[in-house]
Amino acid sequence: MIKVFSSIFCLFYIAIATAQAPANYNINAQKPKVVIGLVVENMRPDYIQRYWNKFQPDGFKKLYAGGAVCSNVNLTQHYHNYASGTATLFTGVNPSIHGIIGKTWYDRLRSKETECTTDDYYFTVGSDSKNGNASPKKLLSNTITDNLKIFSQGKSMVFSASMNRESAIFAAGHAANGAFWFDTENGRMISSSFYISTFPDWVQDFNRENYGERYSYQNWVTLLPEKDYTESLPDNYLLEKGYFDSWNTFPHTIGKYTRRAEQLTPVKTTPYANEIIKNFAIQLFENEPIGEDEHTDFVTFVFSSMDYENGSFGPASLEMQDSYLYLDKYIAEVVNYAEKKFGKENVLFFLTANTSASYPVDYLKEEFHLPVNHFSPESSLALLTSYLNVTYGEGNWIEFYSDLQVYLNHDLIKKNKISLNEIREEASNFINQFEGVQLSMTAHQLEQGSSTNGLLATLYKSYAKDRSGDFLYLLKEGWQPSYKFKKVNFTDQSHIPLVFYGAGIQPQNITEKHNAVDLVPTLSDLIQIPRPDKSLGVTITQVLKSK
Repeated sequence: MIKVFSSIFCLFYIAIATAQAPANYNINAQKPKVVIGLVVENMRPDYIQRYWNKFQPDGFKKLYAGGAVCSNVNLTQHYHNYASGTATLFTGVNPSIHGIIGKTWYDRLRSKETECTTDDYYFTVGSDSKNGNASPKKLLSNTITDNLKIFSQGKSMVFSASMNRESAIFAAGHAANGAFWFDTENGRMISSSFYISTFPDWVQDFNRENYGERYSYQNWVTLLPEKDYTESLPDNYLLEKGYFDSWNTFPHTIGKYTRRAEQLTPVKTTPYANEIIKNFAIQLFENEPIGEDEHTDFVTFVFSSMDYENGSFGPASLEMQDSYLYLDKYIAEVVNYAEKKFGKENVLFFLTANTSASYPVDYLKEEFHLPVNHFSPESSLALLTSYLNVTYGEGNWIEFYSDLQVYLNHDLIKKNKISLNEIREEASNFINQFEGVQLSMTAHQLEQGSSTNGLLATLYKSYAKDRSGDFLYLLKEGWQPSYKFKKVNFTDQSHIPLVFYGAGIQPQNITEKHNAVDLVPTLSDLIQIPRPDKSLGVTITQVLKSK
């Protein structure tokens, strides 16, 4: 009997020890003092291959040659945008769970379009504009930075900085010490009272440099002589739309563009935007108590890739290559500065993207004869309206549409005693017949089940009850939506870069297929904190192999 109890006790002890030390954790590994996220908007992984010979040694080349390169990673979403993409990267769950289905969606209760971070309960800190009236409250899931804060009992420092508000907020999470973004009204870096009540002195000093306004008067000229850009199309390529569908060659007169826009948004489309974030990053390292104790700190910087003008030039443009040559230079400065300040063995970097980029339709059609075209949501919805009027009687059956989804008028449907699911299916089937539409599915179909692969997976992973439309549809590969009076930065490409570099990372190329939701569990294991409870991803185990 004593032997039996001894055996049971041993088994119980082993079970407790195993529970305390998960298999993926290397308990003996030293945790990094600082995690630095380098996130790029609209970045295709093949930019690295294309521009490799023009990169300098300490930027992208340093990360890729000395890091764990995951070369087969996808971000699976219905409608790609930097808001949803950032939320997915930092929560480890899909939009169906974290709720950020787009930069905006239709709020049925208020009968208006709502923005994913707008929150008038909070006010702007750092400027007089309303661009800081925001919070992460519409993000329904914890981020890895939230988990880090909880695990360290609030002692870990968490910061983010970006050109775009949504990227900064969703990278920071709910519990961050600070999230900062660019105010296009005045060119300052600002924040929200959700995060900070008193604006830091060092950020005020940074804003006194007037980077936004200063760069708005500078012409964008190429980093290298134009003849050296052999990896790109000619600067005067006929099919490039350019700024305001008019200006597509160097030098770019940013002052003219900002006057036309009546704000500083064109600055975000230039390399100067990334220089602002780089300068801000170094000042943040200088002035905040980062890496000073045993608790891992987490800082994310989000860089632009031509921002909303991405589609006006395209991945093969000289402008795109020049943007990445400048970005390569700025990333090198951030990496070298951090390694010098915190010690190479103490910093873990990861490089990824919150969106990829598609080639313009006209380029694919004219140059390569691919079966692609523009899809007009406005025209298709006009025809759908006529069909519904003939079928159910005259009425405003469509309440709202955007981002390849349609919101029907529930009050009118109920008033006319029509089955909601019936009219959903009629409308969805009608849209499904258009040439450029690959697939359309109704809300009730998406609510009834799930699919883990194929085209349906994209819709299931992106549908969020009470936020998504009555039906969602996908376009065929290469097709892109086109509006008469609205510009959209659309991509159907899901392949994104993912590289881990620094503390304890072994240089290697990982070709196994992974998803963006795998970033969170992998980082959680690397910094030895619990994974978020609802995390859908798996750890990229090869990354955990110590040097």
